[in-house]
Parts: sequence; C-alpha cells; structure tokens
Amino acid sequence: MSHEVLFDTVGEAIAVVTINRPEQRNAINAAVRKGLFEAWERFEADSSLRVAILTGSGNQAFCAGADLKEMAANSTGLQPRGTLPVLGDNVKVTKPVIAAVNGVAYAGGWLFAQMCDLCVASSKAKFGITEAKVGRGFPWAAPLIHMIPQRVMAELLMTAQPVSAQRAFEFGLVNHVVEPDQLMAKAMELAGYIAENAPLTVAAAKELIALSTDMGRTAATNAAVAMFERVYRSNDALEGPRAFAEKRKPRWTGK
Repeated sequence: MSHEVLFDTVGEAIAVVTINRPEQRNAINAAVRKGLFEAWERFEADSSLRVAILTGSGNQAFCAGADLKEMAANSTGLQPRGTLPVLGDNVKVTKPVIAAVNGVAYAGGWLFAQMCDLCVASSKAKFGITEAKVGRGFPWAAPLIHMIPQRVMAELLMTAQPVSAQRAFEFGLVNHVVEPDQLMAKAMELAGYIAENAPLTVAAAKELIALSTDMGRTAATNAAVAMFERVYRSNDALEGPRAFAEKRKPRWTGK
C-alpha cells in the first residue's frame, strides 16, 4: 500500500481504509486511485474481514474530489470509465462498507460516500456535487435517484452548492450525524453490529439492495428467493437457532 491510502485492521473483522492527503484535502490523484484499488482488493480477498470503513485523514476533508492541479497538468478531458475505483461498478466488494465522512465530501468525495452501504457524518461535514463549477460531469450520479428525492438531486446537480451533514441526513444520504470526536466511534459501532451477524445473510442483504434498484418488484422478489436459498441451506442457518437455544454467541463460518 502507498502512503496516500492507509489500510488498517481493528480487531479481527474490521478494516479501516483512509485517504491520506490531508494537506490536499484528500483530493484524488493517481496514487490515491491506485491505493484504493489495492485496498478494496485486499479487503475482499481477506475472508476474516467482515466490514470496512472508508474515511479521510485530518479533520477538514473526507475527500474534496479530483486533484484539479494534476488534472490540469495532464490536460485531462474525458476520463475513461474505470479510472476511479467505484464499489458496485468497476470494483466488486461483497461485504459492507461504511463511509465515515469527517469533513468536506465534494465531487468524487460525494461519489465515495454514495458508493458505500452506510454513511456516518461529522456534524461539521459538508456534501456537494460541485462539477458544474469547473465544467466537469457526473455520470456516476445516476444511481443517486434511488437514494434521494428527484428535486433534491436536481438542485444539487444544477446549483453545485454544498449542503450540511444535517441536510444530507434529512434527505436520506446520511445514516447518522455525530459530533466530530464521535465519528469513528459511531462507524465502529455500526461495523461491530454488522460483524456480529451471519456473513452470508449480510452479503445477501447487500446484493438484495443492489438488485432491487435494477428490477421491478416481482422480478426482484423472485431473484431474492433464489439468492437466499444458499443462506437457508448453509451451516450458519442451523448455527444461529442452535446458539440462541443454547444462550451463546453464534460461531459463524460463512458456509
């Protein structure tokens, strides 16, 4: 791993991925892109890790978007699809990821918060899709219509004005808003709850949410029935009720 992206583990089941360019407000350059691709591959490959938390270094920025100085120097126009590591698009991660937004999340930073399964924000955080200010685009924002109201999305895209963490919570982008010194504790709390649950069920929940946004009700229900058959037939499906009856914690194997 490069020093622009840090990969740490907490306990046996939680990974913390940190964008580490605080002086540049954790802007996305080539090293950050490379580091994130490597971090997500490492997280997915390690079967002992159940949940990841994505955050930024310092207390000013989660991620301020693309490094525009690097972009200008490279005369970058259209970026090919796949340039950014986007979960659920060009990066496959079957386990939950929580965004811990510690400061501004603008442009690509909004994208990184959007692509995570859950989002916890500092009360001082701000969110913005700011590309219109610099003549850039946001094809990655298309899935946002499944997450927030249409007219809120229109305002965000067209005005390019940032909103507070509280406002983002009100329209559904953020799960929890906490004081800055409680941000990682809250993210860890959620990660701990997830890590305690049956991994096959959690993975199926992530997949269910994704497919339900792409299908109608009947098709999604039929697909979910087939998807959860593996869960019902697993050893964990027997272990859960057995552990409950024996008044102990389940010993999940993911099988």
